[in-house]
Amino acid sequence: MPQIPEKIHELTVGQLSARSGAAVSALHFYEAKGLISSRRTTGNQRRYGRDALRRVAFVRAAQRVGIPLATIREALAQLPEERTPTNEDWARLSATWRTELDERIKQLGRLRDHLTDCIGCGCLSLETCVLSNPDDAFGARMAGSRLLPVRRPAAEEG
Repeated sequence: MPQIPEKIHELTVGQLSARSGAAVSALHFYEAKGLISSRRTTGNQRRYGRDALRRVAFVRAAQRVGIPLATIREALAQLPEERTPTNEDWARLSATWRTELDERIKQLGRLRDHLTDCIGCGCLSLETCVLSNPDDAFGARMAGSRLLPVRRPAAEEG
């Protein structure tokens, strides 16, 4: 991994990519989504502050555990500009995200359990299957096309 001398305070997109392990296209995407920012030189080249390294690491770690980019952007927006997220920032945000992740784990467990039941049953009934038709409130009263709006012929509308 290339080392960047301490006296260099800004990184090119290539240097940021090499140091962070993120592809240049990913860095451009992160910037377009407001997760990191850069300034432009007079030659219109991107330059990133050194804090972008930690921000990219923060984004990639959060993505690995399934945090949506919009949620990551909201979290980073809570930090002062040009300030690297600290261990305390990560602890605070991860505590908030823990509840969301715990709920996802429960949902995946339920999906796994229903999938096993469904495969064991073998019916794959569109009327009663909890995987094909979960929480079907209308299905108890009526099915299919009866839920579509009834269109009257043009002669009756007039």
